[in-house]
Amino acid sequence: MRFQGFRLCLGLLFISINAEFMDGSVEMEDFDENSEEIDANENEFSSEIKYKTPQPIGEVYFTETFDSERLAGWEIEELKENPVPGDRGLVLKSRAKHHAISAVLAKPFIFADKPLIVQYEVNFQDGIDCGGAYIKLLADTDGLNLENFYDKTSYTIMFGPDKCGEDYKLHFIFRHKHPQTGVFEEKHAKPPDVDLKQFFTDRKTHLYTLVMNPDDTFEVLIDQIVVNKGNLLEDVVPPINPPKEIEDPSDKKPDDWDERAKIPDPSAVKPEDWDESEPAQIEDSSVVKPDGWLDNEPKFIPDPNAEKPIDWNEDMDGEWEAPQISNPECRIGCGEWSPPMIDNPKYKGVWRPPMIDNPNYQGIWSPRKIPNPDYFEDNHPFLLTSFRALGLELWSMTSDIYFDNFIICSEKEVADRWAADGWGVKIMIENDNEKRYEDAEFKKPDICKPQTKGALEQEVKGEKAALEKPVDLEEEKQQSDGEILEKEEEGEPEEKSEEEIEIIEGQEEGNKSNKSGSEDEMREADESTGSGDGPVKSVRKRRVRKE
Repeated sequence: MRFQGFRLCLGLLFISINAEFMDGSVEMEDFDENSEEIDANENEFSSEIKYKTPQPIGEVYFTETFDSERLAGWEIEELKENPVPGDRGLVLKSRAKHHAISAVLAKPFIFADKPLIVQYEVNFQDGIDCGGAYIKLLADTDGLNLENFYDKTSYTIMFGPDKCGEDYKLHFIFRHKHPQTGVFEEKHAKPPDVDLKQFFTDRKTHLYTLVMNPDDTFEVLIDQIVVNKGNLLEDVVPPINPPKEIEDPSDKKPDDWDERAKIPDPSAVKPEDWDESEPAQIEDSSVVKPDGWLDNEPKFIPDPNAEKPIDWNEDMDGEWEAPQISNPECRIGCGEWSPPMIDNPKYKGVWRPPMIDNPNYQGIWSPRKIPNPDYFEDNHPFLLTSFRALGLELWSMTSDIYFDNFIICSEKEVADRWAADGWGVKIMIENDNEKRYEDAEFKKPDICKPQTKGALEQEVKGEKAALEKPVDLEEEKQQSDGEILEKEEEGEPEEKSEEEIEIIEGQEEGNKSNKSGSEDEMREADESTGSGDGPVKSVRKRRVRKE
């Protein structure tokens, strides 16, 4: 019966922990194998959403899903994170190299009376340090040869994300043809008004869309949200139409042209009492040298406690000198003393005459204007050079850039449906997995708290050590046989259960020497809680109960 109380406690402890494990659906011995690991990179929460290769529902000029092809020099792979079974994309694999790949459209796109919609997906799976993920729409020219596609190949539009350092861009560039000279000039749309950084760093798949309308307006969208819009006549640099007049390059400023708005007053005279010899600052004569100032003591001296290192080689290291330390004698001050400097109240400086308006001022000279010989007026810049191929011509310091689901069309409904069947499925799975991951992370502390058998054994040992403190064995025996000590707390009786183990230590002040008192006397002392002048008892309880 001696350790019956301990056995009862240990049994109740195992019952409590086992019940907690049953609630969490986790078995102690097999935790490492059967427990649910939380790792977003292992994609253990992949949704059961079924993927079907997108199919255009209307007229298109180009589509590509990469779900069934392989291309030399490029890899066709699923996403590294949140993959959609059966959905693959084009992946740039090499870093610090130039890459080029292109494809012919089903038919050339001719800028006339239909909108142009260009849309594709990009995922910077490893982030990106420096590089681009933009596309080029290659001009429909007689010399177009896709086998020799490179950075100088003529294009009509360049569109897509680009980044180097902390410069985040979303290009929309088109090449406009001068109607008189035939020379092409790049026109850059104004930058978006949103912070683009997240689209390069969050490692999620983003949908990039360019819409150009026959009324010369344009929109740029990311994830079907407009991030930039404007007019081709007003919101590009340099502007489409040149100025009607330009400065005459042969015009020169006359030699007597006076651009001075102010001049010194020629009638002003320096005052007779103006003294230019006074310095700006003088010594403060009210300050005297402090007592104890040592003029001949240096501020720093060699450290008298320093010793030359044993391995010091004067041939290699030069002559050894002790390090300098502050001179302890210079508590008040050392060296040549001089009073502080203050502003000189007599200082006036060099006299200068006051400035007045220049009566001969002619303004800032500029060349005269002449008609611009290269002037033209294009009021419909949407009519760009047609294109018949799409290409990626890139250089990147980061690998594993993922491209997918290219489409070129003219109908918004077609582009939206294409996006829903491709990018939309990816986003559903990304969001579903992210929510599952967050829910699992929230539950993780409750599931994993008693993680292993070793951790449980450690907890049991701690409880055992607490229970093995010296106690009255007779009292423990009586407790194990079902005797319950009652005690009132705040006027209400406390209900005891068989699952509760109480260790009561009674101690009477003024009777400490009588440690062999009878059981009846100890119980009587417990029941009196120190009221009046009677003995004072302190009660401590240790409980282990199943939560």
